Amino acid sequence: MDYKKAGVDIEAGYKSVELMKEHIKKTMRPEVLTNIGGFSGAFSMSAFKNMEKPTLVSGTDGVGTKLKLAFILDKHDTVGIDCVAMCVNDIACAGGEPLFFLDYIACGKNVPEKIATIVSGVANGCEQSNAALIGGETAEMPGFYPEDEYDLAGFAVGVVDEKNLITGKELKAGDVLIGIASSGVHSNGFSLVRKVFKMEKDVLETYHEELGKTLGEALLAPTKIYVKALRNVKEAGVTIKGCSHITGGGFYENVPRMLPDGVRAVIKKDSYDVPAIFKMLAREGQIEEEMMYNTYNMGLGMIVAVDPADAEAVVKAIEASGESAYVVGQIEAGEKGVTLC
Repeated sequence: MDYKKAGVDIEAGYKSVELMKEHIKKTMRPEVLTNIGGFSGAFSMSAFKNMEKPTLVSGTDGVGTKLKLAFILDKHDTVGIDCVAMCVNDIACAGGEPLFFLDYIACGKNVPEKIATIVSGVANGCEQSNAALIGGETAEMPGFYPEDEYDLAGFAVGVVDEKNLITGKELKAGDVLIGIASSGVHSNGFSLVRKVFKMEKDVLETYHEELGKTLGEALLAPTKIYVKALRNVKEAGVTIKGCSHITGGGFYENVPRMLPDGVRAVIKKDSYDVPAIFKMLAREGQIEEEMMYNTYNMGLGMIVAVDPADAEAVVKAIEASGESAYVVGQIEAGEKGVTLC
């Protein structure tokens, strides 16, 4: 008996690391001090040296049951983007600049080419957010996961000067809310998605005119990364007063998280076009509108609050980053919460 006969192939692990290297090296930043394959990742603090009060911000998350669609369609090159996005968007939401990322892949069987494809997506997400992929772990766990399945999670660290933290404390009545478009469902609410649509290959590969693509393509569209868009706003000289990453819990849970007591967010549902995938999901699943807004991003992956005098400049800065932005509402005096009208 040996480890390979027990289900763990050490040689496959070595091959996975070699195949990953070409993707990982694209994400390197000057501050990275260690080579790929070491026991830990080292990152120079020189990135902080010009800040008055450098403050670390962090985020950790996974892809969730969206992975089930990747298994069915045997498409593994985008879920890594999702994993990075869910972490770095939270950092950007606090005003931070992502510095580095680490991933964790747990699988039933280490197929080096598949693992490398997953990591290629992670590296893509890191490139989009200018974060270095400085480490990770691939754990082969036979008997715990089916051979053709895996889980994917990650952890990111960023930095912000304390004076630039986005806290929401300065929000007041009259401030304007600007939404940044999502790419679709992103990485939340897939347990409900999987109840609405049959999780079968032929169903997911069916083309739908209203979507302009197959159902699987619409659902697997990777989560938008908003680091560049929010950086553009900052570089335009605008102060973001509040910021909400619209993830699990939709509008009703996430928007109030950026609000201080005494103010309320009022969002106009007709201020932008809700993407077709959400309309199809609500129709096919007979899901009430309130539940849709309480579960999904409904087409807005990030919402920022700014002074009304800055609204036009913010929209232009976001659009210059390649994203779409809409003035979707305002802040009003009242009980802390959100009103959708």
